[in-house]
Amino acid sequence: MDEFDYVIVGGGTAGCILAARLGAEPGVSVCLLEAGPKDSHPLIHIPAGFFKLVFDSPYTWRFESEPGPYTNGRRIPMPQGRVLGGSGSINGMIYNRGQAADYDLWSKLGNAGWSYPEILPYFKRSERREGGDSNYRGLDGQLPITDMAWDHPLAKAFMQGGQELGLPFNPDYNGASQYGVGTCQSTVDSRRRKSSARAFLYPMLKNGSVDLRTDVHVLKVVLEGKRAVGVSCKRGDTVSTVRARREVIVTAGAINSPKLLQVSGIGSGDHLQSVGIPVLHDLPGVGENLRDHFGARLVARVKPGVRTLNETARGARLLWQISRWAIGRGSVLHLGPIQAYLFGKSQPELSSPDFTIGLTSAMSKLGVPAKLDENSGLTLGGWQSRPNSSGYVRAASIDPFALPKIQPNYLTDESDRRVFIAAMKMSQRLLKTDALSSLIEQTVLPSEDINTDEEWIDFGRAYGASSYHYCGTCKMGAKEDRESVVDSELRVHGLSNLRVADSSVMPTSPSGNTNAPTMMIAEKAAEMILSSIHRSNAQVDRSI
Repeated sequence: MDEFDYVIVGGGTAGCILAARLGAEPGVSVCLLEAGPKDSHPLIHIPAGFFKLVFDSPYTWRFESEPGPYTNGRRIPMPQGRVLGGSGSINGMIYNRGQAADYDLWSKLGNAGWSYPEILPYFKRSERREGGDSNYRGLDGQLPITDMAWDHPLAKAFMQGGQELGLPFNPDYNGASQYGVGTCQSTVDSRRRKSSARAFLYPMLKNGSVDLRTDVHVLKVVLEGKRAVGVSCKRGDTVSTVRARREVIVTAGAINSPKLLQVSGIGSGDHLQSVGIPVLHDLPGVGENLRDHFGARLVARVKPGVRTLNETARGARLLWQISRWAIGRGSVLHLGPIQAYLFGKSQPELSSPDFTIGLTSAMSKLGVPAKLDENSGLTLGGWQSRPNSSGYVRAASIDPFALPKIQPNYLTDESDRRVFIAAMKMSQRLLKTDALSSLIEQTVLPSEDINTDEEWIDFGRAYGASSYHYCGTCKMGAKEDRESVVDSELRVHGLSNLRVADSSVMPTSPSGNTNAPTMMIAEKAAEMILSSIHRSNAQVDRSI
């Protein structure tokens, strides 16, 4: 029977940082368990490999939603990384922290220590942003944050179009303000993706304090009374137990973390009993409060001669781009899905933006995500930055290998529908600006002008999709809040030696992608855990 100080379940964005930070502490042993394989596939490390990895890939959990009232009965794909590095190894590499007000709200909801001034140092600790403002940006961390490497006329026209509509140019949406238009920032170092596995974990593996195990499916958290003592897991045909002397830390993501707690007997007693799971700890909030950014995409075909990914990423042109990438020159292989951003306001009197529009210098085949069309074009994707619609993740049975039931309840909140409509209207106006319209031949989706709010909602019902920013399902909050699962130090209410530290603990959605704030959560969790070790050691010293 294996035993370590800390057992971390999930070798994704948060798990890799936690393992690295805890493993750096002298005398501390860590076991990191990841259900997927190592990140050895070459496409993982080529930024444009995103287009091949997110859908129908052995490196993802192929989750999908239940049909909802605003999705026309469709099941929405909700993939999540299933590989060392987690979604950070297969995502679009976008680095977007969200706004200061997001975290001030977390603090106001009763989570001491999570206001923007208090969490900013943890963002800065991770990142290395060349030329950044040191008041807001980290300059010497292990994670490189770079701007889009491909100088594209559509990105320039997009930003000029935004300024035509009255938005300011913003050179750093992760700085003092998010409002405006600017170039996308990515976790790309020179030619390669930099996941938290590559940036933080791999350097630490050399000292031997972290035992990394991949292709290991954790079956449940093992409880003795109200104390977590380890996990039961399966690798191949072998089932074993890995024990934790100090803590079990769950970092399996906003879908798998609540599901793991539930199949372990931790969750709503009514739900667990209904699917045949013995109730060991009744905690109603587990799996509730699921949030995600839901958006729709406008697609346009560009005029002949306008270069896009559609024509550049095939045939002889692709070979030329590969050769440029190989020698470190600007290439489409450097690119993720978004090249430029607009952060706008649905109402001018708002103090901060509430919707996001991203530009992709390509058009996909309609209904076939991430597969490029034969024609050259562009895509504008827009979504509500802080969705209020919430749903759930619920284990379907006691079987730890069964996929859970996922219901995000997209657009069920009236305010989400209002802001979604504003984002769609702004996208339509962008396409008609002088800067962009001069490059566009025809709008493909929607096929004709939409004029009414209800028509835009119908458009969302027919074409809306996840932005893959799941969070909230192990909500951080006061014990009195029936939806909360962990306290402000990420300890599971009512249990000892068990924490959750990933995007599932976010009480509300950040107004950006979830990868950056998940890193921040891991950094803060590591410091809280290390502080408890130091306090414990100090007490021992005093007693001696």
